[in-house]
Amino acid sequence: MKTFEELGVSQPLLKAIEELGFEQPMPVQEQVIPHLLNKLGDVVALAQTGTGKTAAFGLPVLQRTNAQSATTQALILSPTRELCLQIAADLADFSKYMPDVKVLPVYGGSSIESQIRALRQGVQIIVATPGRLIDLINRGVVKLDNVHTVILDEADEMLNMGFLDSINEILDHVPDDRKMLMFSATMPNEIARIAKKYMHNPQEFVIGTRNEGAANVKHIYYMVNARDKYLALKRAADYNPSIYAIVFCRTRRETQEVADHLIQDGYNAEALHGDLSQQQRDIVMKKFRDGVISMLVATDVAARGLDVDDLTHVVNYGLPDDTAVYTHRSGRTGRAGKTGVSIAIIHSREKGKLKDIERIIGKQFERKEVPSPQQIIEKQLYSLADKIEKVSVNDEEMNKYTPGVIKKLGWLSNEDLIKRVLSLEFNRLLEYYKDAPKIDFIDEKPAKADKKGKKEFDSAPRTDKEKDRRTAEKGMERIYVNVGKGDGFYAANLIEMLNKNVPGQRVDVGRIDLLPRYSLFDVRKKDAQRVLGALKGTDFFGKRLYCEIAEANKDYARAATRKSRDNGGTPPNEFFDKKGRGGRKGRKR
Repeated sequence: MKTFEELGVSQPLLKAIEELGFEQPMPVQEQVIPHLLNKLGDVVALAQTGTGKTAAFGLPVLQRTNAQSATTQALILSPTRELCLQIAADLADFSKYMPDVKVLPVYGGSSIESQIRALRQGVQIIVATPGRLIDLINRGVVKLDNVHTVILDEADEMLNMGFLDSINEILDHVPDDRKMLMFSATMPNEIARIAKKYMHNPQEFVIGTRNEGAANVKHIYYMVNARDKYLALKRAADYNPSIYAIVFCRTRRETQEVADHLIQDGYNAEALHGDLSQQQRDIVMKKFRDGVISMLVATDVAARGLDVDDLTHVVNYGLPDDTAVYTHRSGRTGRAGKTGVSIAIIHSREKGKLKDIERIIGKQFERKEVPSPQQIIEKQLYSLADKIEKVSVNDEEMNKYTPGVIKKLGWLSNEDLIKRVLSLEFNRLLEYYKDAPKIDFIDEKPAKADKKGKKEFDSAPRTDKEKDRRTAEKGMERIYVNVGKGDGFYAANLIEMLNKNVPGQRVDVGRIDLLPRYSLFDVRKKDAQRVLGALKGTDFFGKRLYCEIAEANKDYARAATRKSRDNGGTPPNEFFDKKGRGGRKGRKR
């Protein structure tokens, strides 16, 4: 493998990139840099985000810039404000020892007056989004007559965002003899047409295989019922204690809802979508880059231009319709020589779409079982043990306090002490996952029919034990609610719901029984009506709640299997008559 010096990079640039930690050229750099410095002809480079593209075109562009001339000599187009700023920042770092070279990011959402002032002082390299650049061209502020290099970065993304006409308009203003480069993760037909129209004998460099995902990315999927997607996401996060991920959703509304639920459940998460102001987006992305947020829930459009090298996971909460979009998503992890995992959380109807993606990217998805509670707890315990083992200890300071602590806890054995330390961290997790079921989708066989031709019911005959389950403890009132373990509803969700919705003094909860389709729990008699009023009509992941004082003789399991008139919110006694016939109060439908 050649060094950057052997590729022809000049000394000022070598000194800067050495300080930045550059050691050996990456494949795209090894191919593109010598071509731009020494050869004629244009370049089409097919490479994923994170393969070193910015240095591949940035170093030769800087080296070919005449610092003595204040005219604009190079133009770099990017699809988003964020990527525009990132490229400009990288070029500024590369040109640390080239003080006379000026690089200016030009983008919408910022003061055009300040950009005009900077342009009039002279800028050799402009990094721009198409819309703002056209505005400045039309105002007569940007002159592209002396441009010798034009670069389209993430060209396929610009096409996806509808910039084709803008690109054509911009390219009409640059000289015919300029050198042109296009960097793209995929090669749609529109890219080929631009190359044919505007490029001169372009040479194609392919890093990896056309349209394939990043080589260091493992592709896996979980198949669950649609209602269990969020539960699968939580389990994936809990199973990976050091997760640093982007969770891609299809719509802005879904993005915000998923982020809100993650935040409520105690995860360091934020939403990123088009309904946020530019200032809000900047704050969220800075927090994510700084590691304050470990999970960023985003739409594809909002996440464009977000450049982070250390992602451990990309989670596809919903598969995109366009395979190229999946390629961009998965290419955000497994970068800079690191490995990454792309997780698809799908339901059975998305299996065909998954196969289409496999065929086009040339990689096989591995079906995995959603992590079980036992696997999650074990992984979390070992992660905490690892942190304890590796934590840095300030002996001088700690020695001031340890004698008193040892005196206080000295009666505990090592095993007891470890159990108590772990319990401080894991009691909540243990309680949440207690009796949690498997949520993987299984192709279920149709229910068998009895001799009379009626389908067998999935609830067992009522027993005295079940009757006792519907009976409150002394001094308590038993409350029925129409969500259960099958809806992903557990004790922690119930407590959180009560704390959030019931006004006034905290509600003391007694015995809790979680069934597949409903739940029963005890509260003090004086609190019962307050709880009923507060929970009435509230929502649990799209299911409208109904609750009532439980009665020992009602068959709640039977009632819960019938579809309610308002998405799960009709009182059970309106489903069946005394003989169990369907219909409101026994009437025929």
